Amino acid sequence: MLDTASIRRQFPIFSRKIGGRPLIYLDSAATSQKPLAVLDRMRKFYEEDNANVHRGMHELAERSTAAYEGARTAVHEFLNTRYPEEIIFTGNCTEAVNLVARSWGRAHLREGDAVVLSALEHHSNVVPWLQLKEELGVEVKWIDCDDHGRLRIDMLDAFLREGNVKLVSVTAQSNVLGVRPPLGDIIATAHAHRALALVDAAQSVSHHPTDVQALDCDFLAFSGHKLYGPSGIGVLYGKREHLESMPPFLGGGMMIREVYRDRFTPADIPQKFEAGTPPIAEAAGLAAAIRWLGQFSWENVENYERALLRSAWEALSSVNGLTVLGPGSSSPRLCSGLSDGMDSDVSGCLSFVVTGVHPHDLTEILGCRGICLRAGHHCAQPLHRQLGVTASTRLSVGIYNTVEEIKLAGQAIADAAGALRP
Repeated sequence: MLDTASIRRQFPIFSRKIGGRPLIYLDSAATSQKPLAVLDRMRKFYEEDNANVHRGMHELAERSTAAYEGARTAVHEFLNTRYPEEIIFTGNCTEAVNLVARSWGRAHLREGDAVVLSALEHHSNVVPWLQLKEELGVEVKWIDCDDHGRLRIDMLDAFLREGNVKLVSVTAQSNVLGVRPPLGDIIATAHAHRALALVDAAQSVSHHPTDVQALDCDFLAFSGHKLYGPSGIGVLYGKREHLESMPPFLGGGMMIREVYRDRFTPADIPQKFEAGTPPIAEAAGLAAAIRWLGQFSWENVENYERALLRSAWEALSSVNGLTVLGPGSSSPRLCSGLSDGMDSDVSGCLSFVVTGVHPHDLTEILGCRGICLRAGHHCAQPLHRQLGVTASTRLSVGIYNTVEEIKLAGQAIADAAGALRP
């Protein structure tokens, strides 16, 4: 079992009060809080090792390079990639997806080729492909979902049989419904029709183990700031053969082997995709976050967070007019327990609407009480449209949250909704 009291002591921000009340942070799907291990590592880097990487022979440059490349090794082991050079550091998950679209997409896609997305996708895994649609005439096809967030896999099969699908790009976990699509089946089906598969793992990596060799995905992206690490750093994993076939995404220092007045030769991977001064301190912080999270077993993390979400379902069931979106959304099932009321493939968050109450008004009142939730379309407007709502309120958890916080938030939601309802 997790020692939540000990975990919380490692997060300085939880000593803070808002409006005289203890902070209750239930917005980890937007960004996680950072433990001392991450904050200390980044401060140590700037105080003792700060220098640019791969460019100097002095001690600071060598220590900085060792920290940066050590972070690459840490991510390589975390994802179980075949080779460390299959890890590309980016600014965030969005940049990682854009790198694939702008580099692999422009090199390999032609007018009439198709990219398949799911209705669960974050805008970061939508807009880059719509840009290629405008630029190259690429088709963008959509796998719909039902009201419970289950994808219509039969639609994927039909798209793939048409013969023009080159890539299937899908989230590992919805940032709205917490639904986890059957990635293994999706990837295997894509490969059976000679299509590649990209996984947006931004929401899943802090909640579940990720093994890219077991998944056999071609690309996978995530951000450090949702993994208890710093902002400003993301990761793109790509199979080596794909990365080697792709042109550079950005041009400039670091990514070149030779430059002449009329031509240049790019460096090998991973440097080919890491132009300019990279996020060095952030990489060190990400490695520290991975090490910190690694002290806990994934089984304990999954069981604990599942219990938190079960408590959330129970707390919200008493709120009049509240509907939880996605799996088990019918009110009689809210309190029926994990096996009935909540799909075992739901993780990290749940979103809801309250009749007659705008999510922005609700979360503003909660915020004044030190309770942090998210309101809006959560950068997933196509999904919200399919569900028939313009916005929702999202409650998301991390391993630092407690059942007591969930109960307090549930009561505060009920009180605020009652005050706001006409």
